[in-house]
Amino acid sequence: MNIQSSGPSGPIGIVAALHEEISELLTLLSEARRVCIGSRDFWQGELDGRAVVVVLSRIGKVAAATTAAVLVTHFGVRAVVFTGVAGALAPQVAVGDVVVSTELLQHDVDASPLFPRWEIPLTGVARFQADPALAQGLLASAKAILGDPCALLGPQVMHAFGIVSPQAHAGLIISGDRFVSTSAESRMLRDALPDALAVEMEGAAVAQVCHEWGVPFAAIRTISDRADDAASVDFSQFISEVDSRYSVAILRRWLSGSGSA
Repeated sequence: MNIQSSGPSGPIGIVAALHEEISELLTLLSEARRVCIGSRDFWQGELDGRAVVVVLSRIGKVAAATTAAVLVTHFGVRAVVFTGVAGALAPQVAVGDVVVSTELLQHDVDASPLFPRWEIPLTGVARFQADPALAQGLLASAKAILGDPCALLGPQVMHAFGIVSPQAHAGLIISGDRFVSTSAESRMLRDALPDALAVEMEGAAVAQVCHEWGVPFAAIRTISDRADDAASVDFSQFISEVDSRYSVAILRRWLSGSGSA
């Protein structure tokens, strides 16, 4: 999705599950206007000259799907981007890396034997595809930002979280309504879905909503942990000092057109 090109009108929806993940974005909005729907504050405004709606979905698949449905039906967004943190599953993905979705799957859905495992009943779909051009643009922006991580984070933050040479990846992100925080859980997911790069709690639900409405979607996730027994260590600090900075920098670069496909 090239945001510079002519195409469907409407703002771009930007969603996160935690307030810390969007707080800096909200300070950058111009002409901001709050609309409260369904106990959620949707902030309409402009970010670097682009019309956006920024919203806190809260945690979990139902909360995220509800929020996405309002973005589509009430605000008429032309694309949705979910930003936030995730736990790494693939061995090549490290803390401080960024993963952009190419496809998304709900790992806790199992209606077998009526339907294949992971398939959303009556849709025929298990893996929801991210919009290729949107994902490509976000990936390009992430790679550019990670080219000089020290300038963004500073050496102290990088040292504190063991970030050395962060990389941007593209691939499968899986979602479920539980925080994966043990090595045993992480291993089970890797064994079942060996191509999964990261795990979180919202993205695939939003992907399903956007799929059913035909709205382009992609998720961009900063890796905060290895989805193991140390997953909760310094979680809040990581979000404020690493993830929020990544998110703002990557989204602004993409919105400016520098990372557009």
